[in-house]
Amino acid sequence: MAEIIEINNINDPRVAPFASLTEAQLRSRIDPANALFIAESPKVIAVALDRGYIPQAMLCEQRHIAGDAAPLLERCPARMPLYTGPRQLLQSLTGYKLTRGVLAAIKRPELPSVKDVCRNARRVAVIDSVVDTTNIGAIFRAAAALGIDAILLTPTSCDPLNRRAVRVSMGSVFLIPWTWLNGPVSQLNDLGFKTVAMALTDRSVPIDDPQLNSEQRLAIVLGTEGDGLAAEVLSATDYVARIPMAHNVDSLNVAAAAAVAFWQLRPHP
Repeated sequence: MAEIIEINNINDPRVAPFASLTEAQLRSRIDPANALFIAESPKVIAVALDRGYIPQAMLCEQRHIAGDAAPLLERCPARMPLYTGPRQLLQSLTGYKLTRGVLAAIKRPELPSVKDVCRNARRVAVIDSVVDTTNIGAIFRAAAALGIDAILLTPTSCDPLNRRAVRVSMGSVFLIPWTWLNGPVSQLNDLGFKTVAMALTDRSVPIDDPQLNSEQRLAIVLGTEGDGLAAEVLSATDYVARIPMAHNVDSLNVAAAAAVAFWQLRPHP
């Protein structure tokens, strides 16, 4: 059973991961063995536990210890610190109302290699320079729901284990293998993939193009919210595809476009 610890001071250093540490400090690249991320709400935390993630500490409103948090606490390591206090104190500590009253500080996993992530995949999403946490979470959620096998992100993209990205994804960041992609997207050709960039260019084919949809292994490349994909990325892909638009709408939000692409380009038997 977790060790319940009452907090009465928002400056208590033991709760720094939930309050004062930045996302960069939580990632702790200098000391990766102790790197953490924060997950919110019982549902999201339960998904993380299902996938083998290990909580190092939890922060919970007092009224939830015997309520929403109880099934989670039964699955946590013995003597794990469970910090608690009244709602107003915890809201002052975190700066916002807790989602369903529970936060977990969870050990970051060691990420696999690109080769390992892609080994058995037929459909891979490549996220290039997408920095909005809401979009990252929404893309992961769509990918999990629509049959994407793995996700690769360029180092210029937002961290999927950012607190808000995790929450928006509803825990989907724990369901799909992912890792960082260093170097050009063309390296995926060496792993047996054709690549398709989602963009409006002179060489774009409709997303329902028969040849594109017949590819056995396909990597779908999605670009940043404002400028889209860089010219060098577009020139390195095997295809460029567009989603046909009506009413003179020029484009979709990257998360919405991802969902359309994932469904249309899903693998067929």
